[in-house]
Amino acid sequence: MGVSILIGSFIGGYGSRFMSEDGINIVYGTLALIATIMMFVPKKGLDDQALDEVKFNRWLAASLALIVGVGAGIVGAAGAFLLVPIMLVVLKIPTRMTIASSLAITLISSIGATVGKVTTGQVEYLPAAIMVIASLIAAPLGAMAGKKVNTKVLQTILALLILATTIKVWSDIF
Repeated sequence: MGVSILIGSFIGGYGSRFMSEDGINIVYGTLALIATIMMFVPKKGLDDQALDEVKFNRWLAASLALIVGVGAGIVGAAGAFLLVPIMLVVLKIPTRMTIASSLAITLISSIGATVGKVTTGQVEYLPAAIMVIASLIAAPLGAMAGKKVNTKVLQTILALLILATTIKVWSDIF
């Protein structure tokens, strides 16, 4: 999934320079809406599976990662908001494995999107630096909290955050 999302995020990040701001927001709103719907799909028995027994279609995973990468690159995100629901609902990967894997995959995605956005002059460096510093402080705290919280609670929190984002993006569009 890593190589696919890297290629896709670079294409999306670079190609977004040809899109209007409204077009980018519509892509973001559409991706967020898809993610919201997927997060509310029941995921029964998903976390009962032993991690060493997890199996999924690698070609499907790579194809979906490429698509997520393009969309994530366009909107300037790493794509975890869409990648996590895909891994949970489509690929049927257990929650804790999804969380850990999505961190690594979106790290790779962010490299492609960043290169695409930087080469086209779309990055404001001061706000970006502030967000990087805040993320470096907050991410370990979130990782520690995530280990202690029930997976259903984690899924609900993520679903509500994605829903709030979806509402905000679409309200800005209209």
